[in-house]
Amino acid sequence: MMDLPENPAVRRALGLGPALIVVTLFMLVPVIVMALYSLLEANPFGGVYWRFSSDAYFQFLFDRDLMDNVIFNPSYLVIVVRSLLLAAITTGLCLIAGFPIAYFIVRCPPAQRNLWIYLITIPFWTNQLVRTFAWIIILGRNGTIELPFRWLGVLGPDQTFGLMYSDFAIAVGLTYAFVPIMVLPIYASLEKLDFRLVEASADLYSSTYETFRRVVIPLTKPGIVAGSILVFIPSIGAFIQPDLLGGGKKLMLGSLVQFQFATARNWPFGAAVAMILLTFVMLCLVWYAQAARCSGSQQGVGVHG
Repeated sequence: MMDLPENPAVRRALGLGPALIVVTLFMLVPVIVMALYSLLEANPFGGVYWRFSSDAYFQFLFDRDLMDNVIFNPSYLVIVVRSLLLAAITTGLCLIAGFPIAYFIVRCPPAQRNLWIYLITIPFWTNQLVRTFAWIIILGRNGTIELPFRWLGVLGPDQTFGLMYSDFAIAVGLTYAFVPIMVLPIYASLEKLDFRLVEASADLYSSTYETFRRVVIPLTKPGIVAGSILVFIPSIGAFIQPDLLGGGKKLMLGSLVQFQFATARNWPFGAAVAMILLTFVMLCLVWYAQAARCSGSQQGVGVHG
């Protein structure tokens, strides 16, 4: 058996080397290629001309009229606002649904918890495209929701609730897709919670609401924040739900990127939108890391104090 080098730096390099190679090849290199393509000139027939151009980023906020004057174009900002709003709504709905589920699981006997976690992860075994198509059957015209109202005569032959191809349908699809991702980190935090503190709060005549707000929420905050970020970030870049449930009429940033590469064939603009989305995601992660570091420092000061 080969002995490892005694030099700590060499041992560290050998240990981290394979992971760094994988991250570089499959994460860093694609990002560099995407950034490079965003700074090239678009070929009208697809692909790029290998000439430097910032038109892709210029196109995100501005346009030119018939007199070649630069004008502000808010069209893509509307997509950004819609993406952020739907991602925030999805995160809130996932939190409202996911926290009680995680709390219920953690209060079950230990022998049953694995079964419930197993049931929570079952949707991941099915392709997301298939799961989204199921919501078309549920929300669509003469679907599962509308059909009973037609039988009762509440809806006429030409009437519909208009649930499909709307922001509501997109939010429902995103919430269904990402609820399990919210449940798991919250469950991990609740599992570490000492429920004797909850009992002590009740013994001190604290109401259920006060116990939940002052004891449970602060102690499970890391799981809540982690779950919210894990839901919020992929919700912004989602494109399956906006395409199928929004009918292509309610674009989000992810569907805009997919449209630019697959249909419009404007690769530089698609790459520029992807880089803008990536920058926003990185800022969110940096903010989370900074907030976690500050929270840990404050807790350390409190303990030592």
